[in-house]
Amino acid sequence: MKPFSIAALQLNLEYSDNCDLVAEKTYQAAKRYPWVQMVVLSELAVGGSSRSLEYSFEKQLPKFQDIAKELKIWYVPGSFYDHAGEEVKNVAPVISPEGDLVTACTKIYPFLPYETGITPGLEPCVFEVPEVGIFGMHICYDLWFPETSRALAMNGAQVILHPSLTDTCDRDEEKIMARATAIQQQCYYIDVNAGGKQGRGLSISLGPEGEILNESSEGEETVLIEIDTEKVDRVRKRGIKGLGQPLKSFRDNPDPFNSATINNNYLKDLGVLEIQKKE
Repeated sequence: MKPFSIAALQLNLEYSDNCDLVAEKTYQAAKRYPWVQMVVLSELAVGGSSRSLEYSFEKQLPKFQDIAKELKIWYVPGSFYDHAGEEVKNVAPVISPEGDLVTACTKIYPFLPYETGITPGLEPCVFEVPEVGIFGMHICYDLWFPETSRALAMNGAQVILHPSLTDTCDRDEEKIMARATAIQQQCYYIDVNAGGKQGRGLSISLGPEGEILNESSEGEETVLIEIDTEKVDRVRKRGIKGLGQPLKSFRDNPDPFNSATINNNYLKDLGVLEIQKKE
């Protein structure tokens, strides 16, 4: 295995119609930092919250496949609404340097009760970068569910990519969870949030012992991270600081968290999942 360079683009985005901007910034990053091997953008970077077919997964994908092929980079150009069939999903493509669609990550937990009408994904998204390692991805609100990152780690993900779109006052809490995720799953965690009119920025990248590799401001920034998956393997085998080895412990004792342990009566008493009203 060898080191691998990632550029996370925290851009000042308009509410929608950012296709040309995303393409321009990707070309700029590839030209200015020619060693970069992967470029990752924030959730719904191109179309924002618009569900217009103009910004859909099917419509936009070929453009970004061409860019990846031209620049010879691994490319995650944010996510898009996929209008396949009668369902709408929030999907982030993974494009190879040959311009091929390697896989697509479907958001498992839409941001309910606000992101309504979105069909959730059902499977963890992992893919291999040859001669580098295993990558995983989950999208925005998925971070709030440790089960999603645990599933990625238990499927071998040494790096977790996290395209996000957060414009609310809970961004600091998300950064805390991002660091906790890197520690719990003993992996690199690359979080890239939208800036400008779409989001608050404040992206964060972390190493497999929870070390902070980069903390962004609210302004536009190109975050450059070099990862080494051999370090992940070493941390997972030896433990964080030579101590905790949570993946091994969970592997050896997963049964306490099966469905039979859930108190459904308690969970029902929490009430309906809905936007809160004045009391």
